Amino acid sequence: MTYAQYGDPSTLELTDAPTPRVGPGSVLIRVERAAVNPVDWKVMAGALEPLLDAVFPVIPGWDVAGVVEAVGPDTPEFSPGDRVAAYGRKDVVHGGTFAELVALPATSVAAIPEGVDVDSAAGLPLVGLTALRSLETLQLGAEDTLLIHAASGGVGHLAVQLAREIGARVIGTASEQNHERLRALGATPVLYGDGLVERVREIAPEGVSAVADFVGGVHEQTLQLLADGGRHVSIADHSVGESGGHVVWVRPDGARLRTLLEKVAAGTLEVEIDRVLPLAEAADAFAASRDGAARGKLLIDPTR
Repeated sequence: MTYAQYGDPSTLELTDAPTPRVGPGSVLIRVERAAVNPVDWKVMAGALEPLLDAVFPVIPGWDVAGVVEAVGPDTPEFSPGDRVAAYGRKDVVHGGTFAELVALPATSVAAIPEGVDVDSAAGLPLVGLTALRSLETLQLGAEDTLLIHAASGGVGHLAVQLAREIGARVIGTASEQNHERLRALGATPVLYGDGLVERVREIAPEGVSAVADFVGGVHEQTLQLLADGGRHVSIADHSVGESGGHVVWVRPDGARLRTLLEKVAAGTLEVEIDRVLPLAEAADAFAASRDGAARGKLLIDPTR
């Protein structure tokens, strides 16, 4: 699946492309699943052009799970036939995961443990690594009360689980239809929107010690709710640095991804999957992601 210029999902075309070259330290993966992330259609719209160069035609997609087809020289970590997953962002937008084959640096790739299904493995990399990096940046501990904006989203529902595993108290914003899901994950849900500050104060009168923003547009509420000495991060609002916060931009990391996959294998981390679509319906998957018409990860199966 490719696009030859920046645009909306209608620019996607099903085409043929050469088999990717497998250089030293690289792994060629036969793709069983690719995952859709909001960044995919934002990149396609040109929103990240100042940060990342694109070489057209672009194959979109950064998340992948599949089987090693071949390895390049000096790649002792993997062998053909290994089940693997990766967050496959590269320095140049060009050869992504919405294809039958993708070549990635071995450092971005993690072996999938026994007991982890291909859907969970594909849906985990970008959102899981982002959640983990956010909590690490916050230096979250068991003594913290953490407010998560968009707690039922792709990154949010994993951050809830990771924070609860640490022992932190978690308050999560979500629409009312997702409150029961958050309770099941161990968070206290609150409705987002007008009155959020008052609703959170009813739960945490002294404020919260940490905030993770996974939606943007909530900087003012975050500052009103932070207790003295509180920390905050955002993946969507670059202005947080002006008030002592940190912007999280996660990098590919096979070792950390392996840690998250092991949590899935152990049953302590669950990846919510919405549905799996064939490669030819990638435009529909992008539109559903853009319009918020999915609960859980949208996956692409290039074999269908």
